[in-house]
Amino acid sequence: MNTKLTLRMDDNLIESAKEYSAKTGKSVSRIVADLFEIIKNEKLKREYPLTPTVRTLKGSLKGKQVEEKEYKKYLEEKYL
Repeated sequence: MNTKLTLRMDDNLIESAKEYSAKTGKSVSRIVADLFEIIKNEKLKREYPLTPTVRTLKGSLKGKQVEEKEYKKYLEEKYL
């Protein structure tokens, strides 16, 4: 069920939102809904902390250039 929501914002911000809407082809309502969805998902992440194993691995590939074909080759060698 969709319900109407009225937002009060600065005129410049509204104009920027409309321009962004035109560029992306998404309505301003869809953009706001997407933002609220992101906020909801971030809240869910805080409720479920990372396991110790995942926490140790987090960021281990940051800045690395890993190609899909390299990963496929690794999997082939591991499982064949």
